[in-house]
Order: sequence, then C-alpha cells, then structure tokens
Amino acid sequence: MKVAILGANGKAGSAILKEAKKRGLVVTAIVRDAAKITDGTPVIEKDVYNLTTEDVKDFDVLVSALGFWGDVSEFSGSTQHLIDILTNQTTRLFVVGGAGSLFVNPEHTVRLSETPDFPEAFKPLATAMGKGLELLEDAKNVNWTYISPAAEFDAEGVETGKYVTAGEELEVDSEGKSYISYADYAIAMVDEIEKNAHPNQRFSVHQ
Repeated sequence: MKVAILGANGKAGSAILKEAKKRGLVVTAIVRDAAKITDGTPVIEKDVYNLTTEDVKDFDVLVSALGFWGDVSEFSGSTQHLIDILTNQTTRLFVVGGAGSLFVNPEHTVRLSETPDFPEAFKPLATAMGKGLELLEDAKNVNWTYISPAAEFDAEGVETGKYVTAGEELEVDSEGKSYISYADYAIAMVDEIEKNAHPNQRFSVHQ
C-alpha cells in the first residue's frame, strides 16, 4: 500500500510516518522542506496548495497531518484544495482532526468547543478544524475519513498499543478524562488506513 503523508515532519505526521513504515507500508513524505526528513523516506517537496492531482493520484492513501498555528483558517483552505485535487480519484484522504468538533450531547447540538470550559485560546483553531470537517461532509466523489483525537492529545505520551474507537461524541473514562498519546493515535490511524472501516465519516479515538 502506497501512502503519502502531508506534514510528515510535524508531531502527528512523524508519528504516523513511523508507524506506517513499521507496518511495511510504502511511505512518501510531502513537506515544504525536504531537509527536515532525515530517515531516508522519499520526499515530495511542495506546499499543500501546490499539490496537484498528478502528484497524488498514484497513492492509495493521502494523510493530511498539517498544523497551522499561525493562520488557523488554513485548515479549511487546505482541506478544500485537497478535496479539489482528489475529486473523482481513488486515493483516500485521511485527515488528522481535532476534538473540539466532537459533540457532548446525544442530540448532537453542542460541540466541545462550544462548552463554557473550552479554552478561549483554542476556539479559533477548533472552529477552523470543524469547518474542514464540514467541507469533507459536503464533498461529492471524494473518499475521506476524519479522525478526531481525545480532548487531551499528548505529543509526549507513551505508546501503549491500545485505543478505543468511538463515534462523533466525546467519550471520557471513569475519571472524566479524554486522553490519547500521539503514538497510540498513529496506531489507530494506520489501522484505519489498512482496514478502511470508516469510509466517508468522522470517528474518534481515545484510551
């Protein structure tokens, strides 16, 4: 299976790259600076907006693990560009999503980002990532999956090899915590790449 990872030098992207290579998948990194990929992984050196259908059509899966901490509106802009170049293609798009767009009630009327305790500083980011999800849900003839992590998404967390798959509602453990490490999220992502159990839908993972 041929997999391309956008943002492969970021925290989430590098964890997914490592896990995919461990499984024997044929991985290509798509980054703006090829010098940042030092493990011998083949590289396409391009900005997301310069990617074309020709660049990605031969991959089975394209993972978007992009992080935009400056202009968060780039989340929706980049997602729309990926939708445009993958429309009517067989390549599956997998998006590293956010937890802010998960619902906190059975009626699915209130999202985590809309709750009183959600940090104000993260609301623009959560809104932008949620907009990216909406664009995917509205897209026609695109094969996509959007995976939301737990509310606490820990880059330094240990790899346990275990995770729980959930739906579109935020789930917490017996102590009221919603947690997953980047390493275990990467395992969940590569599992989904291999099994394709959630085509054209968003789901979430936690420990």
